[in-house]
Amino acid sequence: MFTTSVLGFAQTAPVTDADKAAQYTKTITDRANKIVAKLGITDAAKYKRVLDAVVNQYRTINDIHELRNAQVADIKKQAGDDKAAAAAKIKAADDELASKTDKLHADYLARLNADLTAEQVDKVKDEMTYNVLSVTYRGYTEEVLTLTEAQKAQIKAWLIEAREHAMDAESSNKKHEVFGKYKGRINNYLSKEGYDMKKEGEEWQKRIKESSGKN
Repeated sequence: MFTTSVLGFAQTAPVTDADKAAQYTKTITDRANKIVAKLGITDAAKYKRVLDAVVNQYRTINDIHELRNAQVADIKKQAGDDKAAAAAKIKAADDELASKTDKLHADYLARLNADLTAEQVDKVKDEMTYNVLSVTYRGYTEEVLTLTEAQKAQIKAWLIEAREHAMDAESSNKKHEVFGKYKGRINNYLSKEGYDMKKEGEEWQKRIKESSGKN
C-alpha cells in the first residue's frame, strides 16, 4: 500500500528549455520534410541541403519575430504616458524586422535556387503559404467570369507579391492576414474596373449551389 501511495503521488518531470527546443526542432523539421518530399529530389545530398535550408528558414523567421515581439512588449511596458515616443520605438523595431526579413528572404531564395528549378522553388513557396495563391486566384476566376486577360494578370501579380511577403510571416494566421490585405486591394481594383463584387459573389454562390444540386 505504501509503495502504491508513493507512486500515486509521483509527479511528471518538468519540461525543460532543452525539451522545448528539441520539440520545436522536430516540429519544423517534420514540416519542412513534408514540403521537400513533394519536390521529387532523388539526390540524397541535395535533399538534405534543401531540407536544411527550409528548416533554417522556419527557425530564423521565428527567432527574429520573437525578438521583435519581445522588444515591443518591453517598449509598451516602459512607455508610460509618452505614447509618441513608444510609437517611434515600435516603428524602429518594425523597420529593423523588415530589414532582417528582406535579407533573410534573399539569402533563402539564393540557397533554394542553387539546388532547385524555378518550378520547384515556386512549389516550396506555395507549400510554405498553404497554396493560398492558387486557391485565391482560382476563386477570383470562378467568381468573376468576365475577367479580361489583363485583369487576370494583375490579380496573379498581386497574389505572387503577397506570397513573397507571407513566406516571411511568423504564423499561419499572419500568413493569411497578408493575403487578406492583398485581396482587399484586388477587390478595390475590380470595383474600379466596373465590377459589382457583392453581386459577383452572390451570383457565384448561386452557381455553386446549382452545381451541387445537380450532383
